[in-house]
Amino acid sequence: MTDIIMHGASGRMGKVITQLCAQEADFRIAAGVDVFGEGDGSFPFFSSLDDCNVPADVLIDFSTATAVDGVLSYCVSRKLPLVLCTTGLSQEQIAAAERASQQIAILRSGNMSVGVNVILAILKEVAPKLYAAGFDIEIVEKHHNQKVDAPSGTAEAMAEEIRTAVDDSLEEVYDRTGRRARRDRREIGVSAVRGGTIVGDHDVIFAGTDEVVTISHRAYSRAIFARGAITAAAFLAGRAPGMYTMRDALSGV
Repeated sequence: MTDIIMHGASGRMGKVITQLCAQEADFRIAAGVDVFGEGDGSFPFFSSLDDCNVPADVLIDFSTATAVDGVLSYCVSRKLPLVLCTTGLSQEQIAAAERASQQIAILRSGNMSVGVNVILAILKEVAPKLYAAGFDIEIVEKHHNQKVDAPSGTAEAMAEEIRTAVDDSLEEVYDRTGRRARRDRREIGVSAVRGGTIVGDHDVIFAGTDEVVTISHRAYSRAIFARGAITAAAFLAGRAPGMYTMRDALSGV
């Protein structure tokens, strides 16, 4: 049995994760934490991590970037493994997570789904070949109208995978408004669309001369991210300190 503290329990993803855990014999929500909302009585509920003293094996964070500093401090102080799913982190927060991973096990991912993490592995293989053949690289991501950060963590992960595989000097370009210049060869264009109830769409477009290769992922339910987070929690519980990825969890490393 893996006991989980769900931080961001009243949010969209928090609710889906708690619902899935209620259906699984091997997982249990030991406590929920959220400054907004309140629990339904099925597990202890707290409005602040500072008030949560419930024993657990791992904490899953699906909250907001502004809360991540407190989450890191809480987990380090309790030597509690952390599945860090919140996106939109600053470079300072990413660096803080790296430092924290020297003391606790952390799995940080911009996307928890199996499909996206397979695509990241594919991009590592195909991007260098297509770029060398003269293809331009563009990423277009689409999400619901309530998502506050842009671009998505998944789009950033895709761009990072491409940049690492091709050339670290490639530069992401998020806005061409007011730029009267041809597209630079070293650009990775990243565009964000916000509207309706789109769960998450990502297209990586390799545009060459007279041909286009597009690698796409469509999320039709938040359950795919919830299942990934639960898989990550099971993987991370009891792990030695370090920074892990979803690919580690999926490979069982």
